[in-house]
Amino acid sequence: MSTFSIYLILILIVAFLLIVAIMVQNPKGGGLSSSFGGSGSQQVGGVKQTSDFLDKSTWFLATLLLVLILLSNVTILNSGSADSKILNGNGQQQEQTQDAIPEAPENTNNNTDNSKK
Repeated sequence: MSTFSIYLILILIVAFLLIVAIMVQNPKGGGLSSSFGGSGSQQVGGVKQTSDFLDKSTWFLATLLLVLILLSNVTILNSGSADSKILNGNGQQQEQTQDAIPEAPENTNNNTDNSKK
């Protein structure tokens, strides 16, 4: 398994966890934190602690996602030389040459008269 594949799997897991953390929150103070009761001072792990945990976990997961994406990009750039090499039938690497874009054929129709306006 390549390094990029590992990064890709980690990015998918973190993205899923980030979606879950965001969906659990409610911008009006509800969400998961409201299911633990109204006053946070009377409960262990009450509303305030749940809200803080969700807020911190959202920021942590978003930062982790950004770092993983940047690391995967660096991994791709470091292995960029592999993009320009291909394997021939014997398993040996050879340079891949890019063919020039063929030019459009010239107009061979001599029926056009440029003198008429």
